[in-house]
Amino acid sequence: MRGAELLKVLGNPVRLGVILELEEHGEQCVHELVASLDVSQPLMSQHLRVLRSANLIVGRRDGKEIRYVIADDHVIHIVRDAIRHAEEART
Repeated sequence: MRGAELLKVLGNPVRLGVILELEEHGEQCVHELVASLDVSQPLMSQHLRVLRSANLIVGRRDGKEIRYVIADDHVIHIVRDAIRHAEEART
């Protein structure tokens, strides 16, 4: 079931953080995401690979770097709705 796979990918705090960072700041490269989320470069690369495989982000080569961006608006709507729901459930 593809929906379950999508939610599993988004269920990781680092991957969720990547989506939120890309939404807030737009296109970013690995070292910018590493600094923003305070994780190691190898760990970030693993999470970016999972997000790319799920077609949630896309990369664009810019010289020696790859700059990442959210694949489409549906992704951010899913994330924002999930966060909003979780916050409402807490109150």
